[in-house]
Amino acid sequence: MSEPTAPSVPPTPPVPLSALLAREDLGLRQIAGPPAPDTVIHWAHTSEMADPYPYLLGGELLLTAGVHVPEAAGAGAYFEDYVARIVAAGGAALGFGLAPVHDTVPRALVAACEAYELPLLEVPPRTTFSGVARAVWQLMAQARLAELRRVTEAQQSLAAAAARPDPVPSVLRRLAQRLSAHALLYAPDGTVIASAGHAPVPGTQEALRKLTGVVRPRGGTERDTGPEPAAPAPAMDRGREERPAAPAEGHPADPGPPRAVPASATDALGDTQLAAYALGGSSGFVLGVATRRREPADHTIASVAAVLLSLLTGEHQSGAGAARSSALVRLLLGAAPAEVAGLLGNDGRWLVVHARPENGAPDPVGAAALGVALGSSLIDLGGDVVRVLVPAWREPAAQPGWTLGVGTPAEPEDWPSADAQAARALARARATRAPLVRHGARPGLTELVPRADAEEHARALLAPLAAGPALTETLRTWLSLHGSWDRTAVALDVHRNTVRQRITRCAALLDTDLDDPDVRMELWFALRGH
Repeated sequence: MSEPTAPSVPPTPPVPLSALLAREDLGLRQIAGPPAPDTVIHWAHTSEMADPYPYLLGGELLLTAGVHVPEAAGAGAYFEDYVARIVAAGGAALGFGLAPVHDTVPRALVAACEAYELPLLEVPPRTTFSGVARAVWQLMAQARLAELRRVTEAQQSLAAAAARPDPVPSVLRRLAQRLSAHALLYAPDGTVIASAGHAPVPGTQEALRKLTGVVRPRGGTERDTGPEPAAPAPAMDRGREERPAAPAEGHPADPGPPRAVPASATDALGDTQLAAYALGGSSGFVLGVATRRREPADHTIASVAAVLLSLLTGEHQSGAGAARSSALVRLLLGAAPAEVAGLLGNDGRWLVVHARPENGAPDPVGAAALGVALGSSLIDLGGDVVRVLVPAWREPAAQPGWTLGVGTPAEPEDWPSADAQAARALARARATRAPLVRHGARPGLTELVPRADAEEHARALLAPLAAGPALTETLRTWLSLHGSWDRTAVALDVHRNTVRQRITRCAALLDTDLDDPDVRMELWFALRGH
């Protein structure tokens, strides 16, 4: 019979044997083997087979009532073979039930478990094997819930750190706190550009630097996403391969085919656990993490930090990111939008998009995903609206879960007007329950009147409302929605009675009949140019 290459491990966290022994409802008692805190179990399995080896996957608490034990087994040879097979199969512990076959645990079994260092539990008559198995799964579920809670809290904490003014050091500090670790960010040339936490033992940084070479692309070769190497190096995660020997002096190295570069690798320095995570494909940045011990969720948390650092380092390294930073600095120092628009990588014409999620308030992650879907990284999350600046040549499409309002293509000097257009389009989309509304850009009667004359007429006509911007916006929205009180209330986020009061006030101040279609038309043209 072939020996198993490695025990299968379930996707649930292991359970310390000590936690199972602490369950008073089970009444389990350890009578042989190493201390319980040093043992973990992955599942429970019941078997009365004399040779349980073929039925074990590894990591089990094997439960038996000794039905398989022959009457002449007291000498000990039978139990030695039995325990040896359990250990060979990777069994984690043995539970022996005292009823209904045996009143006590055979002494020879106790001695065999001591000799093979297999924890032996005495299961009292009142405790069923199914009850023990249920307790194992309950403890696993609790451990899994705690692990998920830990990962979720870490994700939120790391995301908040990434939003700070000093995002890279903040993410490293938060990661070091969450994992009680030493975290370092290595540049493509192998130098440490940021770190947090204290090194567990001397030599940690050097050991991590060597490990980063496993996940860093060589010679600018991009990461290979094909199958992992078939023969990983000892003490490494699958995917790590040994470095090739240096070529003899005078003989050039054969570059050969591109090396399959793993996304992460692990190693150990004594009791210290080391891990390296490549950032951003072929960028060459690597995150190194050293911890005293490795918890089940550590890899997931470190991977989240690696993704955030990939975005941060990629933004700073990319030409587009540098150009956007330059544009922001120039604006802050007094430059006009038209002067910096060229740095944004477009012909100067942009669309302003306003968006609101259909349920709840927008969050940074959702806003970033929306920007990716619309093809722009110029995103502003303010209040309950996300604003995105999109190149004019892109055609924004409706996005699941979002309501969008799109302004007309605009040059930098007209961006404020395009912003107002997008806001009105979003209000109309929400009021009409449309996934996307574009501000109308077709030529009309307004183009027959010189713009200056139209603006002067609008100011004179709407002068009675000048002291109340809310009245003007309510009138504009009410007219655009054909006098619907309910839709206007939805668009403005106010009560329908508030809309009625404002429209009544507008009619009084303008001294006109708002039910007259001619009056509505004249006011609408005035509001469009106002």
